[in-house]
Amino acid sequence: MKFQTLSTWAMTLVEVSRTLWLRVSLFAVLAILSAAVAILLEDQIPAVLQDRFTTDSVMPTLTILASGMLAVSTFSLNVMVTAHNAAAQQTTPRVHRILMADTTTHTALAVFIGAFVYALSAIILIKSNVYPEGSSVLVLGITVAVVVLVVMMLVRWIHRLSDLGSMDATLDAAEAAARDCLMRTRRLPSLGGVVMTRDTVLPIAATPITAPGTGYLQFIDMPGISDRLTSDRMRVYLGYRPGDYVIEGQTIGHAIGLKDGDTKAITQRLTIDTHRTFEQDASYGFLVLSETASRALSPGINDPGTAIAVICRQEKLLLGWAHAGPKETVPTFPRIFLPDTSRRAMIENAFAGAARDGAGQIEVALRLRDALWRVSEAPDAELAEAAHEMSIRARDYADAGLPLDSERKRLRETPGGINPAP
Repeated sequence: MKFQTLSTWAMTLVEVSRTLWLRVSLFAVLAILSAAVAILLEDQIPAVLQDRFTTDSVMPTLTILASGMLAVSTFSLNVMVTAHNAAAQQTTPRVHRILMADTTTHTALAVFIGAFVYALSAIILIKSNVYPEGSSVLVLGITVAVVVLVVMMLVRWIHRLSDLGSMDATLDAAEAAARDCLMRTRRLPSLGGVVMTRDTVLPIAATPITAPGTGYLQFIDMPGISDRLTSDRMRVYLGYRPGDYVIEGQTIGHAIGLKDGDTKAITQRLTIDTHRTFEQDASYGFLVLSETASRALSPGINDPGTAIAVICRQEKLLLGWAHAGPKETVPTFPRIFLPDTSRRAMIENAFAGAARDGAGQIEVALRLRDALWRVSEAPDAELAEAAHEMSIRARDYADAGLPLDSERKRLRETPGGINPAP
């Protein structure tokens, strides 16, 4: 899905669809509706089946289902919270929002709570004599279907519990979120607008666009802004990208050919909040992974293996991004000018923490050197230059942090035939 071309309301729907309460609510509603279906279809049930399956035959199953699903739901919620807290402590608190978007966990909890609501609703309706006598056949059939669904989800949930909250699973989730955003921004530079560079000249009569709030710029509604630009003389120049921190009233762009009301409508298409998100912020995933590496390198944890694993993942993401060319060569929104993804910000967020915190450990410094060398050979010139500059900084950190001359000499050995700096 191209989040760059989604409108604000569509983006809101996407965010709501990732929340836990929505799936739970939907399954609960479906449970109540399925119980009501039995009342409507009571006349369609053959008399033979009505005599065979009575209320007494279905009540024990409903009672067991209600009590069992309540216990399973409570246990599953406790496991989820414990696992997420453990993952946040091992990696970084920023990973919590990634874990909360796990659809497997959401579906499992929704099925368990939905089964509990269905069983409880059916018991209440039966005890209240709302169900006709012959509807027990349908109630039993629906109950069997719910039990099968619960068993299938239990098997899936048990498999999910085997790695829920583990370091590997958490890193996999963070890497996947980072990759999705990176590839979207790579396929559609400047979110589909015209790439604005230092050479872009702003019109003299341009009107300033100010930030409507204080916080991180999370989302730019490119279609919504484009709809306001109805004439070829209308242009919008935004100097900030998602992930940048802005202050209310700060000039974040300029517009030409727009009226005052149109300018206000432009700012309403900018989502600003207290934290960064993955939808359009290409560098945020690198920062989340980098914080994990820095925590692993802290004296209290002292886990260089995790830091090396993070460096490998960062390298893979950057090289994959560099070798994936833009899919769209013609701007989707030719009247909107926006900076492209900052290569320096990507390298800074990915490797600055590991270069600083891993400077005193030769195994981390060596792996970081090799990763930066490979990225410096990438086909994207800006990315390669930023990686080369970071490699010099990482070498300076290591020179100051490594305790042995032999380790410093080993680090300065030339990878790939490039002359080392003096």
